[in-house]
Amino acid sequence: MAADLSSATLVEKGSLTYGVAASFAPFEFQKDGKPVGFDIDMIEALSKKLGVEAKPMNMDFQGLIPALQAARIDIINSAMYINPKRAEQVDFVPYLKIGNQVLVQAANPAGITGRDASLCGKTVAVTLGAIEEIYARQDDKRCKDAGAAGVTVLTLPTGQDSYLSLRQGRADAAFDSTPGAVELLQNSPGVYAVVGPEFESNTQIGMATRKGDKAMADALTAALKEIVADGSYKALIAKWKLPASVALFD
Repeated sequence: MAADLSSATLVEKGSLTYGVAASFAPFEFQKDGKPVGFDIDMIEALSKKLGVEAKPMNMDFQGLIPALQAARIDIINSAMYINPKRAEQVDFVPYLKIGNQVLVQAANPAGITGRDASLCGKTVAVTLGAIEEIYARQDDKRCKDAGAAGVTVLTLPTGQDSYLSLRQGRADAAFDSTPGAVELLQNSPGVYAVVGPEFESNTQIGMATRKGDKAMADALTAALKEIVADGSYKALIAKWKLPASVALFD
């Protein structure tokens, strides 16, 4: 199967218009007013294989699926974690698997030890609509079911807002992807720390297409196979310093 978009319906002819919430480093974030990151480089590589220009449309994360369903964008390319609820709304082309970490202030004043009972009665910052919100709400239920104080889930528009709320002490912890946590610790030495083991480490992330849009899904899948075969996929993982364990393909 060759990478071919000729049978797909595009928002703009000659362009692959993709929705992105550019606030989730190192996958997509803003630099000099433009989105950069692993996903941005990947969609550029895929678009070359497909013979179109990659055209980003930056928006809040919770607006991505509605924009796709309304045909304002062709696909979602925003490190979207695949879960059953989302899979009811959109189709996915998986391209990485990824784990998560619990972030705290470097001094860890709340004494949190990981994704465990130490979160009960604490405030956890997460991106609104992201899978980390689901995890935090699961922890809230788990604490309450055990007769302990629940978790206060502080939902915020972006990962940067979560980091800031943690830094300012408005949250006791934040949940982030393992690559995101690594990047944060590198860029803000002495400010944050990771506690406890990685969790949900086999969650897949994927590009999302409209339900039943087989032409688009097939074209992305074929292009993805091509960048795996020519080495571009592994090169991008290395460039963005992602752990080798994220690779879904050899």
